[in-house]
Amino acid sequence: MITHKTTLLAALALSAGAHAALAADAYPPLSTLPPPPIPVDNPMTADKIELGKQLFFDDRLSGNGRMGCAQCHQPYAGWGTGAPISFGYTGNIHWRNSQTVLNSAYYNKLFWDGAVTSLETQAPSAAGGGVSGNGDDSMMEMRLAFVPEYRAAFKKVFGTEYPMIWDAWRAIAAYERTVVTDPKQVPFDRFLAGDKTAMSDAAKRGMDLYNGKAGCIACHNGALASDEKYYRTGVPAAREFSEDPLQQVTYRWEVYQKGVSEKVYRTAADDHGLYYVTKREADIGRWRTPSLRELKWTGPYMHNGMLETLADVVDFYDKGGGPGAEKLKPLGLSAQEKKDLVAFLEALSMDEALLHDTPTLPKTQPLWTGK
Repeated sequence: MITHKTTLLAALALSAGAHAALAADAYPPLSTLPPPPIPVDNPMTADKIELGKQLFFDDRLSGNGRMGCAQCHQPYAGWGTGAPISFGYTGNIHWRNSQTVLNSAYYNKLFWDGAVTSLETQAPSAAGGGVSGNGDDSMMEMRLAFVPEYRAAFKKVFGTEYPMIWDAWRAIAAYERTVVTDPKQVPFDRFLAGDKTAMSDAAKRGMDLYNGKAGCIACHNGALASDEKYYRTGVPAAREFSEDPLQQVTYRWEVYQKGVSEKVYRTAADDHGLYYVTKREADIGRWRTPSLRELKWTGPYMHNGMLETLADVVDFYDKGGGPGAEKLKPLGLSAQEKKDLVAFLEALSMDEALLHDTPTLPKTQPLWTGK
């Protein structure tokens, strides 16, 4: 399913000199997340959220009945997979890192390339994606109809005699809007609220770097710590693209499905990111800025999981990013400054990982007995 990591700390790569011209007060400051926005056409109710939770964990919403949302968005793995590349549908392999569901309720651009703009449209894209869920809408809808408890729940929540697949996505989206940061559990948010002991001295020094020398605030600003814009940072291609034949099959298939030119299909050796949405060469290798919240629980990082730890990420941007990076220069951070910056980034995460229990799922039963 979802709705975090490629341009992670993109602003880190602004040099101290460049940042002098980009004062921190030119950007929205970091702030505490408000309650998530709720679309007027999908209001939240307790019954809808409970139904959405069951559906999120139900593998029947996939092609083979084994690849539901929670397979690639596991609570105990930061609501991702914890692996560089996400799991693929049986017989396939995925090509990107599984973004966390945590705080996806706040994004207005979902997926690494921002291809969809709501949780309601993200869910069917993932469930029906050829290398993810590979589900057919009519088949998944029929499976739900063969579950008496789901028939009753959909009638109660949506007023239909039988489950409708679009309503299933609406219920899942409602549930995902409960998978959000609790500010009371976040050192940085407690610090903002007046508890000056909530963050360590190292984290406080890291906050000064974030807003100053490191320049993180230029891209990772506001309550979400993301401007939701697109940047090229030069993250190296996933090793799998050159070493794994099945990974190459997935890559070529995905590129073909996105309608690129024959030249790109034949010659491209790396994921082009935003280019697949806009078809503008200038957008090759650009990715949406991810939120920096809950980083402690959501590694590895970047769109292909190439950086394992936050220390690796800071080192990467301290060097000015990778080949082809735009607007990035070496930062010249000392070893202690790097540690301080990591300490602050960790302070943007809750003290403990957010976990939800796995619900007990109702069983499939005959829709009629023939009697």
